[in-house]
This record gives sequence, structure tokens and C-alpha cells, in this order.
Amino acid sequence: MRSEVLTLALLVGFCTWAFRVFPTRADLSTLAPTGILARFLAATGPAAIATLFVASVMPWLQGGVALPMIGGIAAVLAVYAGSRSVVAATLAGAAVYGFAVWGLAFWA
Repeated sequence: MRSEVLTLALLVGFCTWAFRVFPTRADLSTLAPTGILARFLAATGPAAIATLFVASVMPWLQGGVALPMIGGIAAVLAVYAGSRSVVAATLAGAAVYGFAVWGLAFWA
């Protein structure tokens, strides 16, 4: 393995670890609600949803099957409308999308 690839993998792995661990370990009670760090941490949920949405839309835009995307979007909207939970909506959308892709590959 080239040293550049190893260095990049280690750097990305460390940043991912730090990004996930920092909010759970840090005392964030003293942060100002309008501060830059508080706004950054509050934006991670919507950023995750946007990432999953883009990941599911890209194959469709490149000529893939639209059924998994439509099912995932419908699941996100339905679960969010019913529960107002971003986490549940994200998980439901990812699950429906994944099962739809699996089902299409399995039955094709």
C-alpha cells in the first residue's frame, strides 16, 4: 500500500472518530445557543439526511431504477410526519431504500 493512501485513510479515520466522539464526551452545557460550535453540531442531523438523500438520488439521475429512491423518500416523509423524529425517519428511509435495492437485485 502506498504511504499516501495509508496517511489519507488514517487521517479520515481519525477525523471521523473525533467528529463522532467529541459531542458525546465534551461538556456542551456552557455553549451559547447561537455560537458557531453549537450551530455546527445542530447541523449534523440534517447533513446526514442530505447525504443519504444525495446517495440515493445519484444512481437514479445516472439512469438507475427510481423505485428504491421513491420508497426511501416516502418512508422518510411518512415516519417524520408521524413521529417528528429525524433519527427514526433517517433509519426508516435507509432501511426501505436498502430493502428495495436488495429486492430488485434478488428478484431480477
